[in-house]
Amino acid sequence: MLQYPNIDPIALSLGPLQIHWYGIMYLVGFATAWLLAKKRAALKNSNWNNEQVSDLIFYGAMGVVIGGRVGYMLFYNFSSLLENPLSLFMVWQGGMSFHGGFLGVIAAVYLFSRNNQKPVFKVLDFVAPLVPIGLAAGRLGNFIGAELYGRVTDVPWGMVFPTDPEGMVRHPSQLYQAGLEGLTLFIIIWIYSSKPRPTFAVSGMFCLGYGLFRTFVEFFRQPDNGMFFAFDWLTRGQLLSLPMIIVGALVVGLAYRNNTFDMTHVKANK
Repeated sequence: MLQYPNIDPIALSLGPLQIHWYGIMYLVGFATAWLLAKKRAALKNSNWNNEQVSDLIFYGAMGVVIGGRVGYMLFYNFSSLLENPLSLFMVWQGGMSFHGGFLGVIAAVYLFSRNNQKPVFKVLDFVAPLVPIGLAAGRLGNFIGAELYGRVTDVPWGMVFPTDPEGMVRHPSQLYQAGLEGLTLFIIIWIYSSKPRPTFAVSGMFCLGYGLFRTFVEFFRQPDNGMFFAFDWLTRGQLLSLPMIIVGALVVGLAYRNNTFDMTHVKANK
């Protein structure tokens, strides 16, 4: 068994103001996305400028925060929302959903595309490689906060999380997610998008990759609220990821069938 590092989830206290590591990780994710977007925008014939990149990150950040919170309340805490609709705005109590944030980003990209006269599918392809590092940072924030930990295990790298009322040795599933949904997915999508691909193929590959990784890690993560959704093994996270796998695979297949390649985000051969 490994010793949980027990890092204080509060990074900085300024009187009544407390800055949590989880919030800092969100900022890290947005800053990294901005830097990666600027790198892509600097490529020849990218059709992007710095102002558009900054606007896109702002739209995306709003989509993540609003969609993530609404998604959490709808997917994981709907009973509380019905009892007290104002709980939607009680963000200090915690609660964000990737799948809600994902839908929020899609809505934000649509609004950005409409306001900037850019094809929404191409904007989604531009955005997809920017996301995974932010996902990794968010999962590291979960690990520091000792939340969303894994199932009981006897593996040598299991840990006892201080927030676990049962005090059991568990999988550090937050780190699994950071490594798979974050770093590994980033490497795959970044390399994949660095070569000519049909329009929307990059977005489809992101959906497919995330859905597969999330479904796999859910077998090690403690089910939300300690309850399985169905069959004593299917979790809500897996249920929400299944459409991503199906849609992602269909989109990649249709993109190659359409065979219209987008060269704007690819380095020119010299």
